[in-house]
Amino acid sequence: MDEIGLFPLGIVLLPTEVVPLHIFEDRYKELIGECLDSGGEFGLVYADEDGVRDAGTRARVAEVLDRFDDGRLNVLVEGGARFKVERLTRGRSFMTAQVEPLEDDPGVEPDEDAAERVTEAFRALAMAAGAEAEVPEPDLPSLSFHVAARVEIAADAKQELLESRSEPERLGKLRALLDGAREAILAARRLGEHAKKNGSRLP
Repeated sequence: MDEIGLFPLGIVLLPTEVVPLHIFEDRYKELIGECLDSGGEFGLVYADEDGVRDAGTRARVAEVLDRFDDGRLNVLVEGGARFKVERLTRGRSFMTAQVEPLEDDPGVEPDEDAAERVTEAFRALAMAAGAEAEVPEPDLPSLSFHVAARVEIAADAKQELLESRSEPERLGKLRALLDGAREAILAARRLGEHAKKNGSRLP
């Protein structure tokens, strides 16, 4: 069982995802500074008005973008393995905990059809948004995280994906999220076109 420093934030970091962070509080300057010195990892956990979740993602600093004279940092962090908090510990300025790996349940077979459907849903969403996006290969291990890391997903939904211990389950949830996002884009486009037509009418 490992002990790691925790960084509670209002975002969810998925495995393979890269996000920017602005480090300004003294306790987190200390935490990130130690990780930079040692090459070690910290745990990013989702926190909101309901509290801090006990499932998170190990993170490492992939790049330091800016260093300021007062010690503040702009960094890019990359998500690694998932973990579950077993016990909070004491003694540091930042939150620490003993953690165990959060792994998928054994014996769950990959679902090739579900993987294909998710990559197609991702491609369709990118086309609807007018975005150029590289579509991951369907046979990529943990495809759900690779795809989810590339799209905007509400934090609560991302946390559900993070906590799921079944890749087929994650793929099913993710496909519904991608389809919903595509429908929202298309509906907004139809509404805009309708408004333009109405606006062109003479009184």
